[in-house]
Amino acid sequence: MANPILPFWEYIPDGEPRVFGDRVYLYGSHDRVAGHAFCDYKLKVWSAPLSDLNNWTCHGDSFRTRDGQRPADTDWTSAQCFAPDVVGKDGKYYLYSYIVGSKGAVGVSDKPEGPFKCLGQYKYDDSVKVGDDGIFNDAGVLVDDDGRVYVYYGFESSNMNELDGSDMQTVLPGTHKHPVIDDNRELPPEECFFEASSPRKVGDTYYLIYSPRKGSRLAYATATSPTGPFTYRGYIIDNGVDYPAGNNHGSIMQINGQWYVFYHRMTNNTIMSRRACVEKINILPDGTIPPVEMTSLGFEDALNPYRLTPAEIACVLKGGCFIIEKDIFDRRITRITEGCIIGYKYFDFGQDFTGDKLTMALDIGGMGTNCRVHVLLDDYENGEEIGVFDIGTHDGVYKTKVKHLTGRHAIFLRCEQTVEGWMARYFQDKPLFELKGFTFMK
Repeated sequence: MANPILPFWEYIPDGEPRVFGDRVYLYGSHDRVAGHAFCDYKLKVWSAPLSDLNNWTCHGDSFRTRDGQRPADTDWTSAQCFAPDVVGKDGKYYLYSYIVGSKGAVGVSDKPEGPFKCLGQYKYDDSVKVGDDGIFNDAGVLVDDDGRVYVYYGFESSNMNELDGSDMQTVLPGTHKHPVIDDNRELPPEECFFEASSPRKVGDTYYLIYSPRKGSRLAYATATSPTGPFTYRGYIIDNGVDYPAGNNHGSIMQINGQWYVFYHRMTNNTIMSRRACVEKINILPDGTIPPVEMTSLGFEDALNPYRLTPAEIACVLKGGCFIIEKDIFDRRITRITEGCIIGYKYFDFGQDFTGDKLTMALDIGGMGTNCRVHVLLDDYENGEEIGVFDIGTHDGVYKTKVKHLTGRHAIFLRCEQTVEGWMARYFQDKPLFELKGFTFMK
């Protein structure tokens, strides 16, 4: 399945991927399509079999702070719940969630998909030191190979405590570490910790994935001990490169021998309607993770150009255009004006094409104006132009001949208004059309 990896109507940000048994589970916050605030009053769980990463199942609400599909799990708060993590220990599964204005929440279930019975908040008395005013913001949990349990958390400053592995809820005295990652405000903002702690252990190396003060990235730090100190090593992905930027939150997971980074992207011209995406990554022998670009691929190795490509899997949106959901059946790219760039990476055109030309078709929502679309290959600034569309005022399918292609390529659409002369300035910001999708035909 392409990015986003879940059904297109589902908005799951802050994804924590975990493999339990023969399935991968994605735990995350839940955004609302027309929400004016981050997250929701419920958490949902999705999973897919390791043998078919394109076949995701929704397990429903796993935890709630307000009555809904099932009664609320909390009796002390009805506030929004954020950024859960789930770990397994001794045959049970434990959920940790940040709840606005509360001292966190811990739940337990016999199944990785939940639902999770609320055990309450973290347990500790006034003699136990914790950070983050006891909020445990965006907590991520590590169960080490020796069975010891560590919780990493914090907002604008990184913290860690050890939990009692017998109840997974009690904070052990004398275990507070702060900062876990150097948060010297003189450091470059792309290094400094901001939020979104997610621990992983790879071999003998401990990783802490987090959102730095430069908030559209996922950065990572490593240590030789679960208690640190963790040293900044670089960033993995930036969801603001050639795309409407916002916060980022996610983690890494190895699935079928391949490492992935899970993250989210923004839609609906807001930083709050976020959807889950994934990219393949490599972890090098020295422990570094080379940064990866955003693509349209998800778990796919390549897209098939001869199938319908939904507009909304674009991984490049420049010039102010954005993805909007009109209803659950209709999502498109809108506010396309002069100079906007829309891009998709990567298609495999194969090696068996023998004709002179391909036909490309765009599914267009008309905006009452004439305009032009240039089709560029591999690079939106210096790529070869392989075709041009003349777009009219009305809804419809527009076709043009493009150069025949073989092999693997990115495709970019560069949009321009066709008014010339001194009148052109009056049309500079005029919406040109809306894009619903496209395909290539032999």
